[in-house]
Amino acid sequence: MCGRYIHLRKQLSTLEPLMASNFDFLSLKPYTPPSWASHLDPIPSHIVSLAHLPTPIHRWNLPNLPPNTEVWLKRDDLSGMQLSGNKVRKLEFLMAGAIAEGADSVITIGGIQSNHCRATAVAAKYLNLDPFLILRTSKLLVDQDPALVGNLLVERLVGASLQLISKEEYAQIGSVTLANLLKQKLIKEGRRPYVIPVGGSNSLGTWGYIEAIREIELQIQSGTSNVKFDDIVVACGSGGTIAGLALGSSLSTLKARVHAFSVCDDPDYFHNFVQGLLDGLKAGVNSGDIVHIQNAKGLGYAMNTSEELNFVKEVAEATAVRLLMQC
Repeated sequence: MCGRYIHLRKQLSTLEPLMASNFDFLSLKPYTPPSWASHLDPIPSHIVSLAHLPTPIHRWNLPNLPPNTEVWLKRDDLSGMQLSGNKVRKLEFLMAGAIAEGADSVITIGGIQSNHCRATAVAAKYLNLDPFLILRTSKLLVDQDPALVGNLLVERLVGASLQLISKEEYAQIGSVTLANLLKQKLIKEGRRPYVIPVGGSNSLGTWGYIEAIREIELQIQSGTSNVKFDDIVVACGSGGTIAGLALGSSLSTLKARVHAFSVCDDPDYFHNFVQGLLDGLKAGVNSGDIVHIQNAKGLGYAMNTSEELNFVKEVAEATAVRLLMQC
């Protein structure tokens, strides 16, 4: 599972989601940050409306919870079908950045079934930008047609340009260099590409989950009872979501402790990466002070044990919530 659900543990009673207008979908709007984030730098000038917000929060009736413990879900899987999950919040700012730079295309990179790459391809086409995707796969499959399966189906239907690379080449060359090589190639062809990093995780994309904290604040304020979430628990696959959540929670009235479970790299890597995102916003905080990161990669990225798959099945049977196993 990566990025679609935010687990909120709560002390008191209920809250109600806010009503939102859908008439500004795909519009480019001036952006004003929350007052508690106005000291961050740089502040985005604009945002593109891509997500169906606010996403609802509801109690998650998990069986066998400890006494006096409640778990609530922030349903970011409901932020829009083709753009669902945490990716779309980041893309609202990243696509505004592409438009501001006069781009005619976007480049991003990820795994062969990356939700981020799918969402980026769809968002780009919505905004009349051509998507170029660099997709990591096994050495055995890199020279084969990627077929019409899962996210690849959506990407190919919307006309995304796909470049496959083996996991070995990816590890040797690195995502940043791969994206920049493609960028230079497109520039030589007269294109104006805009690069979006793995998972949309850079300092600009971090604003997506700073905004999510403001959304949670407003949802709490609109509720009929006083509520307080003690902890926010989320999976971590690229670092941008936890950077925004942790920074936003620490600056806002929420003050919930943020816990992240890393599904690929080690906690030390993510603490260092998140620190870079925070420094890019001149936040003046230490990542180790605002987020606790625990290793949860198990067998490896997108590799599941029978016990994990059985757990997904049991949770779905008990609560009708489908946990995802791919970022």
